[in-house]
Amino acid sequence: MIQKTVLLLIVLFSATSLKAQENKKGILAVKKIGLLFNSGNENNILFNDKDYYFQTKVLKIQAFYTLGKWKNIDFELIVQPQIQSIKHQLINEQFVLPTEEHYLEKRTEFTRLKNLNLYAVELGFVLRKKILRKVHIQATIGLGIASINKRTERLAKGFTFIENAALGISYQTSNTTFLYIGSSIGHISNLNFKSPNSGYNILGYEIGLSFIL
Repeated sequence: MIQKTVLLLIVLFSATSLKAQENKKGILAVKKIGLLFNSGNENNILFNDKDYYFQTKVLKIQAFYTLGKWKNIDFELIVQPQIQSIKHQLINEQFVLPTEEHYLEKRTEFTRLKNLNLYAVELGFVLRKKILRKVHIQATIGLGIASINKRTERLAKGFTFIENAALGISYQTSNTTFLYIGSSIGHISNLNFKSPNSGYNILGYEIGLSFIL
């Protein structure tokens, strides 16, 4: 059911983007569309949590909207539906405390390697500044709503949030195409709407390709 909903959102999103492009009315018009691949994990120089293993691979569909310009900085909004393919495993079974209900069953369940899927729609707010004729430095802050399809010891199944920040370089490869390479930092949690809510922290890299319409 979740997969069908996400596919429907993507279809509606694409149709809306095409209609907005036809209208070409200010910020309602999609200026670029793109695809972005992201890969990240918890085992890095910033986090490296020994309690668990977590790795995610993300595919985002992107639509870029122009918000404005200030001096030589461009402001953009990116609407990006996405699917995250996650591998997760509890390493330290003591993370599940004996005070928890059915803690032995939970330890058995969570210490097995799991494959999870997360479906999200994220808004990214972008600052872009030209540093060379075809090169821009790009900073992005993203916030989205999501649903994750399995529970773990750190996060309940279902509704959750994603928060991301990225810094990278955008290179104009032709009159209509741009290549983006950057690094990102992310967090997944549900703001205590459900328990547990220890969440995940991720550091990774990303690469994207976008096209001017």
